[in-house]
Amino acid sequence: MKTGGNPTINDVARLAGVSKKTVSRVINRSPLLSDETRQRVETVIGELGYTPNPQARGLALRRNFLIGLIHDNPNSQMVLGVQQGILEAIRETEFALVVRPVDRGSPAMLDDVRHFLERQRLFGVLLLPPISENDELAKLCESLGCRYVRMGSAKLDDDHHSVASNDAEAVTEATRYLIEQGHRRIGLVTGPHGFRSAMERRAGFEKALAEAGIKLPRGLVANGDYRFDSGVEAGNRLLDQVPMPTAIFASNDEMAAGVLHAARQRNLAVPQDLSVIGFDDTEIAGHVWPPLTTVRWPITSMARSAALKLLTGTLDDDNGIEEPSLFLSKLIRRSSVARPQPE
Repeated sequence: MKTGGNPTINDVARLAGVSKKTVSRVINRSPLLSDETRQRVETVIGELGYTPNPQARGLALRRNFLIGLIHDNPNSQMVLGVQQGILEAIRETEFALVVRPVDRGSPAMLDDVRHFLERQRLFGVLLLPPISENDELAKLCESLGCRYVRMGSAKLDDDHHSVASNDAEAVTEATRYLIEQGHRRIGLVTGPHGFRSAMERRAGFEKALAEAGIKLPRGLVANGDYRFDSGVEAGNRLLDQVPMPTAIFASNDEMAAGVLHAARQRNLAVPQDLSVIGFDDTEIAGHVWPPLTTVRWPITSMARSAALKLLTGTLDDDNGIEEPSLFLSKLIRRSSVARPQPE
């Protein structure tokens, strides 16, 4: 069956003996059709090789086939991992990814996001921490009829609107590992103020120390912001302590790499003189020397699941399967931890 030029929706309607509206309903998988009509239209679409125009469909649905990733996160490796997960989810679909950084400290953030959502007419958005922890932002998405899923280090919403990890429990396990190796003076590099992930990871660290009856002196806590440079600075502050810690837990791999750098500047050998654990298991964990013991945060799997939650009901092969909402992090043991040297 041939038509002059590229086939159009009008060609499909004419040859199938239905209206353009009916063809649109078939394309958009509307349930308001009989199986016989749907089959007839799909047969004509296949014979013509008709490909629906995503922009035209977007106009009809009052939504574009765009998934938004909205974030204010200093950890570039995390953002890249999230993008990878989303792209895996939308591969071989009509959907595309739009990335929008925002400033969570700006009083105009909500207005900026509102204008972005209204202008782009997004199908749905994935909200990364820490802005995913903002309930007003979630309410804004809902008021605009924009699907959303919030990613976090703890559960932030109902299962349809969130994916979460067990950061506190994972860090408790990592800190217990240091304690089992014989470490008692263990330093902590925290994450940035206001991040739920930073609070969860610190809580897990402190829980393990409390269980072992180990006190955490103020001098063994140094603030970081998830960036490498802050890890170097925090590492130097901790290593200035007398006596210095025999082990340090850093709240992400970027900062843990900074701690390794600070130790190297002092001619301290890792793990012989200092054990170090990070969090995330990003590429940097395997690229530094020694390879970093760390907590693997399943960020790509979380993002893939979040994107598939957004696409629920739009894919031919979803089969009503519910995506998981909780993802477990686990300790990856490499070469940056050893027993402390005898005093």
